[in-house]
Amino acid sequence: MKWVPTLLAAAAFAQLVSFGSAVAGENLEAVKSAGALKIGTEGTYAPFTYHDESGKLVGFDVEIGEAVAKKLGVKAEFLEGKWDGLIAGLDANRYDAVINQVGITEERKKKYDFSEPYIASKAVLIVKSDNADIKDFPDLKGKNSAQSLTSNFGKLAQASGAELIGTDGFDQSIQLVLTGRADATINDSLSFLDFKKKKPDAPVKIAAEQANADYSGIIVRKGEPELLEAINKALTEIKADGTYEAISQKYFGADVSK
Repeated sequence: MKWVPTLLAAAAFAQLVSFGSAVAGENLEAVKSAGALKIGTEGTYAPFTYHDESGKLVGFDVEIGEAVAKKLGVKAEFLEGKWDGLIAGLDANRYDAVINQVGITEERKKKYDFSEPYIASKAVLIVKSDNADIKDFPDLKGKNSAQSLTSNFGKLAQASGAELIGTDGFDQSIQLVLTGRADATINDSLSFLDFKKKKPDAPVKIAAEQANADYSGIIVRKGEPELLEAINKALTEIKADGTYEAISQKYFGADVSK
């Protein structure tokens, strides 16, 4: 009677496959039925997603998520997790989307779907406001640049002929430029905008920026075209009605979608 457990196992497997398909297929209708768009986010990544002094979850991505959910006719429900396992939470159906400045890469696109880009970031060359010698990346030749040594920014600075001063990241790099211990730093445009928003009088400027941008999108499971289309429609609408611009200006003092 070995066919009995085999048949039962086959039935259980079919039920599991059916359940998985239902989860993938119910997407937008399930979100609307539940009245909430479940969003995975870090909660520790300012200014995109973090907790303010009162402990409330705030940030650029938080407000974008709330605006998108509102256009879908539901509330945004945020579920926090560490970056290393954040995207994997989609596989476990823990949430419907991840909004956490997730870069759109070919590798990720093999397994997940992305919305249209809603964040653009570029490598920018930052110097003191009174620096007239460094106007472009080639001008770094023979100069000192404060960089995280293993970052792509550090590699770009080195390729431009700079001598690198190792740092732990943007905050330390910008301080070395401000104090004159480094001539420049190549870093992320969004980090610079965030810094200048908080410290508008800091005597630093962008001397040059790379033409090519890196883009981020809202990431969802594959096989959910209705939800993806609704998210894209929502992003288009919040850009058209000024909501996106207001949120972007609040956190960066600029439109960060371009």
